[in-house]
Amino acid sequence: MTYKLNIFGVRHLSPGASYHLLKYLEEKKPKYILIEGPADATRLIPDIADRKVKPPIALLAYTTELPIETILYPFAAYSPEYQAICWGVKKKAKVRFVDLPTHIMLKLRQERNKEGNEGADAFYAFHNGLYDKVARSYDEDNYESYWERNFEHNLNDGSFREGLAFQSGQIREMVVDKEYESAPFDFSYNLIREAHMRREIQRVIDEGAKPEDIVVVVGAYHVSGIESDLPPMSDAELKDIPGSTSQLTLMPYSYLRLSSRTGYGAGNLAPYYFELMWKAIQQGRLGDLSAVYLSKVAKALRQKGDNASSASVIEGVRLANALTAMRGGSQPVLKDLHDAVITCFGGGELPPVAEAINRVDIGTAIGSLPEGVSQTPVQEDMNQELKRLKLTTYKSAVAQELSLDLRENLKVKTKEAAFIDLNRSTFLHRLKVLNIHFAEQIRVSQDSATWAEKWSLRWTPEVEIEIVEANLKGETLEIAAAFELKEQLNECTDVSLAARIIRQACECHLTNIFDNALSTLQQLLVDSNNFRETANAAHELSVLIQYGDLRQFNLEPLIPILQQLFLRSSLLLVDAASCDDKAASCIAQGINVMELISQQQYDVVDVETWQKQLEHLAWRDDLNTKLSGVAFSILLEHNLATEEDCAKEVSRRLSPGVPADLGAGWFEGLSGRNRYALLSRVSLWKELDKYVEQLDDDEFYRSVVFLRRAFGEFEPNQKNSIAELLGDIWGTGAELTAETLQGELSETEVEKLDELNDFDFEF
Repeated sequence: MTYKLNIFGVRHLSPGASYHLLKYLEEKKPKYILIEGPADATRLIPDIADRKVKPPIALLAYTTELPIETILYPFAAYSPEYQAICWGVKKKAKVRFVDLPTHIMLKLRQERNKEGNEGADAFYAFHNGLYDKVARSYDEDNYESYWERNFEHNLNDGSFREGLAFQSGQIREMVVDKEYESAPFDFSYNLIREAHMRREIQRVIDEGAKPEDIVVVVGAYHVSGIESDLPPMSDAELKDIPGSTSQLTLMPYSYLRLSSRTGYGAGNLAPYYFELMWKAIQQGRLGDLSAVYLSKVAKALRQKGDNASSASVIEGVRLANALTAMRGGSQPVLKDLHDAVITCFGGGELPPVAEAINRVDIGTAIGSLPEGVSQTPVQEDMNQELKRLKLTTYKSAVAQELSLDLRENLKVKTKEAAFIDLNRSTFLHRLKVLNIHFAEQIRVSQDSATWAEKWSLRWTPEVEIEIVEANLKGETLEIAAAFELKEQLNECTDVSLAARIIRQACECHLTNIFDNALSTLQQLLVDSNNFRETANAAHELSVLIQYGDLRQFNLEPLIPILQQLFLRSSLLLVDAASCDDKAASCIAQGINVMELISQQQYDVVDVETWQKQLEHLAWRDDLNTKLSGVAFSILLEHNLATEEDCAKEVSRRLSPGVPADLGAGWFEGLSGRNRYALLSRVSLWKELDKYVEQLDDDEFYRSVVFLRRAFGEFEPNQKNSIAELLGDIWGTGAELTAETLQGELSETEVEKLDELNDFDFEF
């Protein structure tokens, strides 16, 4: 490069870098500020500098075709790039991004993922190891402490820029050859980026700008690459680089995501702490940072009910100052503050204070953008819906519960207000279909399940990304949800999935998809021979029909289809029960679903046929015994089997001639339902006791394994009732027996039970 450039190398997300950069800008008063960042994002610079924007925010670029690839450029209030943008816009300088355009970056990332970069991990371990060596040479525990003590806390004029440029240049010289050998793709990617940045700098000069009127702001690692004598990228070279179809937008970001460094290697682990540092530097009160930090930790501990006094804060400040003095520092670094918290608040232990440390290190801040600022159509629709449905207060990093009553509110004047909870439900179900994780549905009690819903709402940067990705499916949430369900329907070969899509279409109020899914379900039903699939499909429709007209959806066409599904499932039951124990669990789930439908829709479905099939299954010996036990339990619930039948069947199933695993498996199925009813049948427990008593050692081991599995599902109070029953049967006293059986196992007993894990059943 034949001219001298004003280049300021920074560490991204560094308060110290921002402080020194602003002083540098005031000194140079540039007319042009060129910043490392995607060149096609220059148009968004006025939006970034908008006074209504509240950092943290991020530039998000994403491909519009598979495979989906994304790039994030986050900005906190203390990011040097963000401060340079705000300074330049305020001073009316021309501010531009000069890195590769996003459509090229995204394509190159896709290619890197295809080709792999086998040696890259080893290279980066070596590279990061150099930073660790620097820290150790300064007697620091880690590089972050070294960085903070030597750069963030050093506010002397000129020290930051020269020191960081020198260190980065030295490390680059030490790694460049190894990067070329071990991570050639990444090596080439850096060269291409720097060639493009040199091109953009040269373009500004060709437009008439003087080099002394330009300030270039880049990551310090790139300073020597930009100052090198290598030529800038030519028009032909730029044209030859492949690109992908992509979109670019601004989005709110969060400190939580910054702390995880997800998709962004230059993040920091304690964003809120660095915000506190930035404020302290701006106010000329860096020396107060320790007291501010420890006071906030103490407050977080007190909010949890822990004792964290002002005296402990004072002691913590003194300890942190002593620790930093031992290393010759001017101010405590975060590691010193952590040690002070652990000592003065945690009694020398981390666990009692870990949550408070994380809260003050990371924070819960989520940025925000004013309406109309760089929004994709779905983002705009999302914001409008949040406002229309009065859900903007739930746009928080802290989870909040929302209870909905889907019934019409007759106490309000407008239709919008009367059905606001129903409309909220429709909105949240559309998000669920689109895998936008803003809301998670919580189960409610069965007696109010048709008209009541409960959701947990929490806003994260991942939600923002998911909203942007939904733009690939449609310009509104309604259109995108319809597209998603239509795609699922086109690939649907499972009758239960088709039924679920029908249910989702109703919950999302998507009429067209509802009709199409109904047609698909009817076609699949003709050939359906899978008991579990048809049972689950029937359940989906049954739940929908319970809504009635609650969701303002015509559900009448579902009734004859539910009847067909229920009848088909009933007739498939016995054949399905000819299965092994592994498959039996799924079939048992289907039986429970069918029984629930028979109770909820008794006036619609053919309950008589269902119960006849249960009788066949319950009394037959050639089917899975666990399922026979489940069926017999249901017969008992409906008084379709008498007390005498129960005693005979227990005696028959648990006779000495029946293999132990079959007998215990039958009891496991029987005990899986309506346990309180079983507790009242003394004859059952007498037969079970007699059965166990007659077993030889080998059969006993087998039965214990299966019975232990069955009883493992019982509640503690149910186990206690069983123990009392056995006490009466044995004549050992109900209370004494319950106390003995419910007591803690001895070491020998635990060892005996552990031996059963290795028991050879010779199946």
